[in-house]
Amino acid sequence: MQTLTTKDLTLGYGDNIIIDDLNLAIPQGEITVFIGSNGCGKSTLLRSLARLLKPKGGDVVLDGEDIAKIGTKEVAKKLAILPQSPATPDGLSVKELVKQGRHPYRSFLKQWSKEDEHAVHRALEATNMLDFQDRAVDSLSGGQRQRAWIAMTLAQETDTILLDEPTTYLDMTHQIDVLDLLFELNEKDGRTVVMVLHDLNLACRYAHNVVAIKDKSVFAQGKPEEIVTCNLVHEVFQMKCDVTFDPMFGTPMCIPHGRGRCVFANGTNGLSGSRTAAN
Repeated sequence: MQTLTTKDLTLGYGDNIIIDDLNLAIPQGEITVFIGSNGCGKSTLLRSLARLLKPKGGDVVLDGEDIAKIGTKEVAKKLAILPQSPATPDGLSVKELVKQGRHPYRSFLKQWSKEDEHAVHRALEATNMLDFQDRAVDSLSGGQRQRAWIAMTLAQETDTILLDEPTTYLDMTHQIDVLDLLFELNEKDGRTVVMVLHDLNLACRYAHNVVAIKDKSVFAQGKPEEIVTCNLVHEVFQMKCDVTFDPMFGTPMCIPHGRGRCVFANGTNGLSGSRTAAN
């Protein structure tokens, strides 16, 4: 199984350093979620892992080799990335989009093959998009469109999938739908999934490994139940909260403190009771 690590990694834009001297190892065969406040460098780090951003210093190391020294198509056979809110050309069908995932395996001498066709079919099947393959991507709902893009990344047949905020702009139902799909891909195929999420409770529910980023580095890393505490939320997000447990999954669940405008009618800070405006 391939390895993905960073060594003394420094990232930034112009003179603005976003990530500084970072050493990080991504657990293989698990779901890793980057969390942190806006602008802390989550997406910047994810893009560098996919070789979309050149480091100012240090290296991203894939299978023991500096990723900058690996050919583009070879990287694309090992890592697939889904950026935030990707744009789809007008009129492109779902199947045509998913076929783009086979680009790393094609060349002037190697045209479309049965192997490519099978890979596309498997990707559409895994994402429950077979019935939509002839539909235009821009005619789909947000959740369906995101599944189509995930199908494209699956068609690359990589061991590792990187996703930048895959639930952005989706309603609650479609957020769970997409995250359940990624969880199933990890469970069934052992794929390594690395993603950025803003929702801390969803991160705790779906991640095996959480990486909290603050002050240009990793503030904490580990299993959600081991590292997600009131102190971590306060330090990373500057927010006071209580941390209890998800009643369905037993994972940490953050309950933010209010601004003093509402109290529980029963006088408690529990999970039940109606809320009324404070006097």
